[in-house]
Amino acid sequence: MAGPANPRNDRRQRRLLVGLAVLFFAPIALSFYLYYSHSSLQPMGRVNRGALVLPPRTVPLGGLPLLLSGVPTDAAFLRGKWTLLYVNLDPCAEQCRRKLYDTRQVRTALDRDMTRVQRVFVTSAGCCDADWLEHEHPDLIAVLAAPADGRERTTPGAAAPLLTSLPTFDSVPVGRADRVYVIDPLGNLMMTYPPDFEPKGLLQDMQRLLKLSHIG
Repeated sequence: MAGPANPRNDRRQRRLLVGLAVLFFAPIALSFYLYYSHSSLQPMGRVNRGALVLPPRTVPLGGLPLLLSGVPTDAAFLRGKWTLLYVNLDPCAEQCRRKLYDTRQVRTALDRDMTRVQRVFVTSAGCCDADWLEHEHPDLIAVLAAPADGRERTTPGAAAPLLTSLPTFDSVPVGRADRVYVIDPLGNLMMTYPPDFEPKGLLQDMQRLLKLSHIG
């Protein structure tokens, strides 16, 4: 026969449940707070600014091999900093190189806050000249998603969970959409920028996010 309920144990269990709920919902709550309580962050229909990803979605944990060395990244390499993510599974031609240049310039223009931001490039083997990549983009985290074998691949290899978590537009595969994505330090996908985005708009969005955020 069960004994009488212990009010102290009941309160402890309730506090534990509340704590677990806070930990689970905190990343999403932070995302909505930044965007909905600060209207200056919202694109307001301007084509040269990022589009909110609604609802925010969490990108999965998982390490990927570095493009140049093959050494795997830490499984949480998309956590702890704001991330400018660019995906291109085709050979890195002029448009791809322009995106890498633009994101590099945006990060540099953040000045003292640049250390809070990392750039990640998901691509395929043989995408780029190694000497050019090391010389022009020493800060870039270039990770391997697919071999350069000429076959159509939209969710290849170890990168499949990451790529399938990214939204698609106009039925264009993520690997060929030529878009830039912003991921917060908690791993939430926050914003996405179209192929013809203006770097100034990305810079302004990042400046506001970093000013308001106390994480990363």
